[in-house]
Amino acid sequence: MLENSRLSVVFVVRKLTSRTDTIKIYARVTVDAKRAEFSLNRELKASLWDEKRKRGKGFSKYVISLNKYLDQVFTGLHEAHRQLLQEDVDITSSAIKARYLKEDESGKTLLDLIAYHNTTMSTLLRKGTMKNYYSTERCIKEFLKEEKGIEDVPLKKLNYGFIVDFEQYIRKYKPATRMGCANNGAMKHMERLKKISRLAVKLEWLEKDPFINFKLRFEKVERQFLTERDLSLIEETSFNDKTTERVKDLFIFACYTG
Repeated sequence: MLENSRLSVVFVVRKLTSRTDTIKIYARVTVDAKRAEFSLNRELKASLWDEKRKRGKGFSKYVISLNKYLDQVFTGLHEAHRQLLQEDVDITSSAIKARYLKEDESGKTLLDLIAYHNTTMSTLLRKGTMKNYYSTERCIKEFLKEEKGIEDVPLKKLNYGFIVDFEQYIRKYKPATRMGCANNGAMKHMERLKKISRLAVKLEWLEKDPFINFKLRFEKVERQFLTERDLSLIEETSFNDKTTERVKDLFIFACYTG
């Protein structure tokens, strides 16, 4: 595969118009003499572009930042090439470009999947249900950042080990605004992630369901009736917040009227 997939990555520039001194920068990927280009959405004065080095000239903050970004793009495109080599697929300039831009199915990430799910389901599910999915999304992002030290993860790394690690994180997860999750609360987060992962299988973004060997373990909770003393204590309690006081009154009314 290496012999027939020679890679070249260079940055090329074009003037925005013939009347201006501003240029726009593009990344050009070449594999076996076939090219694919895409805009980097970066502009620069023509006088500040070093055509030989294919980088910006000077030491201004913008040029330094631009050159760092170009280095990241260069490294990212070579990493996309390396991934395709490992997967033993046909390597083309278009495939490398698509992998880098995350436009191919194999390049999808967990947060790509969650965003797709929440966008497509927002008109089908109730607001309360979607609120729960957003809560799970927030937990996943914090898990990736705090436990894994990353912002996102490729879908192909969504395996049994990842799921178990996330479950353990959820069980000890304690947001600043409220108490942490009990068993059933943790299982609800896992259940939502499971539904999202099954969507990935249906979309063929994942080959198999990573939850296939994971069992949700809900605990049966026996709800207790309130005693007359319990109701009296609630009735006698006053709240400074008018909304909470009104909720209390409605709850007491419901208890007595059924």
